[in-house]
Amino acid sequence: MAVFGEGGLPPLGFAQRDWRMLIDGELVGAVETAEVFFPGTGELLTHIPRGGVGDVDRAVAAAKRSQPEWARTSIARRAELVGELADAIEAAGEELALLDTLDNGSPITVMRGDFRIAVEHLRYFAGLALQLKGESIPVADWDAVDFTLRQPFGVVGRIVPFNHPLMFAASRIAAPLVAGNTVVLKPAEVTSLSALRLGELARDIFPAGVLNVVSGPGSVVGDRLVAHPDVPRLAFTGSEEVGRGIQLRAAEVAVKVITLELGGKNPMMVFADADIDAAVDGAIRGMNFTWQGQSCGSTSRLYVHSSIYDDFVAALGARMDAMTMGDPRDEGTEVGPVVSAAQYSKVSGYIRQGIQDPGLSLVAGGDPGPLDGGYFIRPTLFSAVGDDDSNLFSEEIFGPVLVAASFDGYDEVIAKANQLPLGLTASVWTKDLSTAMKSVRDLQTGYVWVNWSSTHIPGTSFGGVKNSGVGREEGISELEGFTQPKNVYIRF
Repeated sequence: MAVFGEGGLPPLGFAQRDWRMLIDGELVGAVETAEVFFPGTGELLTHIPRGGVGDVDRAVAAAKRSQPEWARTSIARRAELVGELADAIEAAGEELALLDTLDNGSPITVMRGDFRIAVEHLRYFAGLALQLKGESIPVADWDAVDFTLRQPFGVVGRIVPFNHPLMFAASRIAAPLVAGNTVVLKPAEVTSLSALRLGELARDIFPAGVLNVVSGPGSVVGDRLVAHPDVPRLAFTGSEEVGRGIQLRAAEVAVKVITLELGGKNPMMVFADADIDAAVDGAIRGMNFTWQGQSCGSTSRLYVHSSIYDDFVAALGARMDAMTMGDPRDEGTEVGPVVSAAQYSKVSGYIRQGIQDPGLSLVAGGDPGPLDGGYFIRPTLFSAVGDDDSNLFSEEIFGPVLVAASFDGYDEVIAKANQLPLGLTASVWTKDLSTAMKSVRDLQTGYVWVNWSSTHIPGTSFGGVKNSGVGREEGISELEGFTQPKNVYIRF
């Protein structure tokens, strides 16, 4: 596998080519195009199709037309083709990683991990195929049987976010395809390159119409996909606000099954008996600074016991200031730019608020990064002077900004952790089994780490409670969630 970073930085011209969408087995353009910029410098990279309503309608029509035959294809064969897509992604992994780096701004070393996770997920769901089973139900009469079948919905609309472009685009189509659905995939408007390349790879593997990739703005492409009457099943990863809008928009058209993996303002709690060095590592890892904190699962609210608070925050701030920021194409870069000018403006605005807030003290970061023209923001840490009543503690920033506050007692910190209408992840640091297990029980969240952070364990289900989402992904429940049970009663 070629490593494009050998012998110097990969050229921006690598992304300059004729980009096309995949619709009904053909690579097609659109009436309009959209500009793509490199977050590291703000330079124009290339142009991509700016799909419209007609493109979505053609993609959905193709998916609907091909779905019955795809569902009649044996599940073993469907799984085999999903596995072939995993092989193709693995072979093109370095190319896909570089496209994501140029498009998204996350370091090339991190994006290599993303394509490997995508391959892992595709193979995982392909391997689960034969576990997609119904059940038999006992009946009173000996001359009858009752059982269930699992059947696909039909056409699935899959809308993925900008923070892990290839990883989400590839991994989130695996379960619906294995289950016998056809898919219309909409990548994020600002990071579509790797998804369009995925469409090119998939074209040589799947029958026409089974997978379609339509790029374009959410207000047009996403809205039409959500409101299309022939798309009964939707899955979205993104912000809480957009997720609620999708529920509302879909309900205007039909009763649809929608799963949502939405935002989080996730707590990390460090008790007095915790391993401080490990917990500082956990705070760095939990914030996902290697993709600029742009993660719904980031533990961006830090609560540390008052007896260790000052030392902990000082050590954490020093670690954050020491992180290497630079061009994401550079193999030595730990932190790259945020994804776009709009995201830079949003995150910088929160930092300015924090600096001006008398209830917060700046510990680390707080200023732009080292390169002119790029969307760089240094990892930033604020410490609460008093109560954690700043909106930096309550609003998802989706950038490299961490806020910290002290606590004294268990009930106090649990109340703080649960006070928001969000509940995606949480991280607990303690050597006491009782404290750990009580925290696991009491935290209102979908995913909890104890003495760890950030890592998703293969085969486990990921998702949130409250306004952080509906449904679960990454485990067998995701595969089952793209089917509908049908009960069958047969009397002899």
